[in-house]
Amino acid sequence: MGSAHIGGIVRRTSHPNAPDRALSGAPQMVEVSRDGKRVYLTNSLYTPWDAQFYPAGLDGWMAKLDVGENGGIAFDPKFFVEFEGGVVPHQVRLQGGDASSDSFCFG
Repeated sequence: MGSAHIGGIVRRTSHPNAPDRALSGAPQMVEVSRDGKRVYLTNSLYTPWDAQFYPAGLDGWMAKLDVGENGGIAFDPKFFVEFEGGVVPHQVRLQGGDASSDSFCFG
């Protein structure tokens, strides 16, 4: 078991590679790699709903958690993608169908 915090409406928890910067948004879409070793998080659910919950605007980002061999999770300090110009990421699709949502595409 483990927990990791990032973004949020109240906490606005930062990412390890930018500990002094509060993040807007919170994990909305979660994708697990097929081998279960990586968890990808993006912070946009649906643009009209994003605007409702974040009326000051939403800065898009994507982060990755690594899953430990004996359990637990931790943010990958080297993997943090910030999107500019109002672009917000919704869902992760990994090449070769390596994400949990790709299972329906690759049998």
